[in-house]
Amino acid sequence: MESITKDSVSSTIQKYFPQTTSQQAEQFGMLESIYTLWNSRINVISRKDIDALYERHVLHSLAIAKIIDFADDAKILDVGTGGGFPGIPLAILFPQTNFHLIDSVGKKLKVVDAVVQALQLKNVTTQHTRAENTTDKYDFIVSRAVASLSEFIPWTKGKFLKQNRHPLPNGILLLKGGNLTDEISSYLNKITVFDINKFFSEPFFDEKKIVYVNVEMDPRQGYY
Repeated sequence: MESITKDSVSSTIQKYFPQTTSQQAEQFGMLESIYTLWNSRINVISRKDIDALYERHVLHSLAIAKIIDFADDAKILDVGTGGGFPGIPLAILFPQTNFHLIDSVGKKLKVVDAVVQALQLKNVTTQHTRAENTTDKYDFIVSRAVASLSEFIPWTKGKFLKQNRHPLPNGILLLKGGNLTDEISSYLNKITVFDINKFFSEPFFDEKKIVYVNVEMDPRQGYY
């Protein structure tokens, strides 16, 4: 199957997310030209991936929306957002949800800020910092292949709101790929793994996963 292109993005996203509005479709459609322009200045996406932006970055990010419908006014932290993934696509899809995108590399956030401005996203803020240095609390923390679970989970302690406003209890949502057997072996009592190919038919997603960490399962660890 061919990669999703700008010409097919609207129909593809509408297929998987029929609730998208014409404004959201327009915003998704703008992403290719914005990222192509900025990627020539500050490389945040590999050359092969920029040609498959909608499949490997946009739709991949939106997989999270297949397991959770973020509530209005919910607070989401995107750790190691890089060029704005998964935060930017999710912010387009959930315009009433608050997204805070952070990265330890300041120049990457220049690209993110440019995208946010071009799309006029009012629900996105950015910060040049590391996860362990953030002081606010969130409903969910999302990220894409930033670190192993053993590294990532300690960064998130003390950063979750106690009140749950979603059917899925507050926690961590990670986009990962490949064989996760060893990585998840120590966390089996508090994680759920979702196969993205159950949601999307493109072959790219055959080995892609969403790992959900339920922080309520081990409250003694100080997640709140």
